[in-house]
Formats: sequence, structure tokens, C-alpha cells
Amino acid sequence: MTGVFSLLPEGRPGLLAPLLSGAWLSGGSEDASRYLAAGGYAPLTAPDRLLDRLLDRIAAVGLRGRGGAGFPTAVKIHAVRDAPGPPVVVANGEEGEPGSVKDRWLLRHRPHVVLDGIRLVAAMTGAERGCVYLSDGPAERAVRRALAECPPRLRIDVVRTEHTYVAGEETAVVRRIDGGPALPTAKPPRPYERGVGGAPTLVANVETLARIALMYSRPEAAGAVAGTHLVTLSGVRGASALAEVPAGTHLKVLADLCGHGRAPAVLLGGLFGGLHGTGWTDLPLDHDRLRAAGGGLGCGALHFLHPEDCPVAVATEAAAYLAAQSARQCGVCVSGTGALARTLTAVARGQAGDEAADKLHRWSRQLPGRGACGLLDAAARIVATLLAHFPDRVDAHRRSACPACAEAAPEDGRRFTVPVP
Repeated sequence: MTGVFSLLPEGRPGLLAPLLSGAWLSGGSEDASRYLAAGGYAPLTAPDRLLDRLLDRIAAVGLRGRGGAGFPTAVKIHAVRDAPGPPVVVANGEEGEPGSVKDRWLLRHRPHVVLDGIRLVAAMTGAERGCVYLSDGPAERAVRRALAECPPRLRIDVVRTEHTYVAGEETAVVRRIDGGPALPTAKPPRPYERGVGGAPTLVANVETLARIALMYSRPEAAGAVAGTHLVTLSGVRGASALAEVPAGTHLKVLADLCGHGRAPAVLLGGLFGGLHGTGWTDLPLDHDRLRAAGGGLGCGALHFLHPEDCPVAVATEAAAYLAAQSARQCGVCVSGTGALARTLTAVARGQAGDEAADKLHRWSRQLPGRGACGLLDAAARIVATLLAHFPDRVDAHRRSACPACAEAAPEDGRRFTVPVP
């Protein structure tokens, strides 16, 4: 069972229109007339003054990107605005994480709020071109309908890509829009320095842009808008859900929302934030607190383990999926993810030698930061957190085979894949 929920209290001060509200919750799509009636596409009267205020507001409330890294949005906008030449604004709707559905849901059901965000960021930065980047067919059709309903004043292209784990990485986005493969490139330069067509480019997650649009039409709600997150909640033996929740909500509340309250562990931030056991229920939905706990919020995807799930099996499947998703451009990524996946598979099947744990410990410390994108870091963090939170379970697997791990290590990520509600 899949659902869409809001944990935002009715009448919460300062938050008038959360993203998960309205008739589209039952499967419809918001059209231009509804969005305009709700205050969308607000006119840019005295644009310089209003847009400067909006940028100041974005900085003041600390809006962070919602694509995974959580980078301060105002810093990215300033970098592009201050670069020479007219920039390009890209709405990144390619969800590489198999356990995340928020971006596809937004593009399918609320395309106008994303397009409004592009319009505003383009006006703030002087951009003459925008782009919506995605792989989802229904989302593409919804965006094209929205563009036909309410043609923007600037050029907005829709670029389709193949769905892969790395296709949404910002340099892969630029490379694909420029006609190449959706594979990461070496940095520097970063897109804000040299991006689409050589122009400075702001690559922003679609939820980030949607929140900018809400902050412009409802300035009094800016703090509440920035302090709210879309999260995807899932588990193999339970319901999945897309929820909109205030920052700071404890993960136990989110687990209870979709029937995973007995979960012994959770994968944080999709596959990016690692596997966390004892004490995870006390963690709040907060970038800094989760990072301090050795994880990360990432794209807001949370996968809850069932009491019958084996954490070694879950980590093995995650590592196998990431190894299969490598762009195969960096030797250290190909060899590193492969070694992690093979060694974990041997552990899961009770076939690993005494040196396996030492190897995994060493690799999980040495590999982060050495790839062109974050895929290698994600694989290393999965292993590091497994070893940190479940050392006894790993040690037990070295002595005997585990029935729950017998079928572990499919490469297709099916365990973590969530249908779009």
C-alpha cells in the first residue's frame, strides 16, 4: 500500500499551502488555473527589489538543496549570478535513488510550482534559458502540458535521460543536456563555473525550486516552507509513503506513519546515508544531526528494515546495486565498489575468510572522496555503518551461513524500489 500524507498540523502558523495538499493528492494534476488561483506565478513588479528580497529571504531561512548534498541554496544562486555571462537554470528531476519518489511526484502532479521556481531563479540570476531534466515519462508529459498551458517568457527545454543512479549528478546533468551521455565529469569546473553550453549553470533539485516558488508567493511563510521536507518512506514488509514533514521530526514518528515502528534499523537518505541500528529512533530529520551520527538526510528517502530482515543481506544488496550502477569511468570506483560487493557477498554466504572484516574496515576508510561522483562514497558508507552498528552480526556470518542472506545480492535494487503514488 502506498500513500501520500502530510504531518503539517492544520492551521500551522506561517504555512498556508504545503506541497502535498489539494485535489492532486487523489491522483490528479494541478493545472495552471488552480495554480494561479492559489497565488502562483505572482507578478514581478519592481523585480530587482523583490528578487533581492527573495534571495535575502532564502539565505536568512537557510534553505538547503533537496537533491542530496543539502548545500545552501543562496550560495549557489549567488555563485551563478556573479559569474560572467547569462546563466542557465536546470530543474533536476532525475531521481537516481531507487527509494525516492518525491521529485517524480512533484513533476507529475505539481509541475507549475517547479516551473514557477525556474522562472524566479532565472529572474534572480539573469538567465535566459531554463531546462527540466528527467527520465520519467509521466512526469515529462505533465511538464509539457504545463508549459503549453502557461508558456513562460524564457526558453524552457525538457530533456529526457535514461534512469541510472548517477544520471542526476550535476555534471552528468550538464553533459547529457549538451548531447553527451549522462555520466559525471571531473571537477573543477563545476556547473556554476562552466555548465550547459559553457555557460554558468545552476542545477537545482525540483523540490528546492518548488519551495522557492512558495517562498515568493507567501513571504510570511518562508521559514516554515524552508523547514519542511518531502520524504519517501518504505520497507519490504510494510507500506510505503510520500510524506511532507517538519524538520526535526523524529524518525520513529515517520516509521510509525507507515507501519514500520518495530524496525530494528533504517537506511538513511536512500543508499547515501548508510545503515543505522540502535538509537536510530531518537534521530531527528535534520542534516547536521544525521551527519553527526555518521549518516545523512540525502534525498529524504528512508528504508526501514523488518525484524526478520538481516542487516548484512540489506547491506550486501545495496553494495551490489551500487557496484552495478558504477559509470565505469573511474578505476578506483569500478575496483572499489566491486571489491566491497564481492566481499560482502562472501560474508553474507558464510564464505568469507578471517581477513574479510579487516578489509572492509580499511576500504570503507580509504575509498570515500576518490570517485568523480558520490556513488563510491555511498558504497563505502553502507559498509562502514554496517560494521559500526552490527559488528556481532557480521562476525556471526563469518562462522556460518545465514538463511536470510541466501538470496542476497541482486543487482537491480528491487528491495529499495518504491512505486510513485
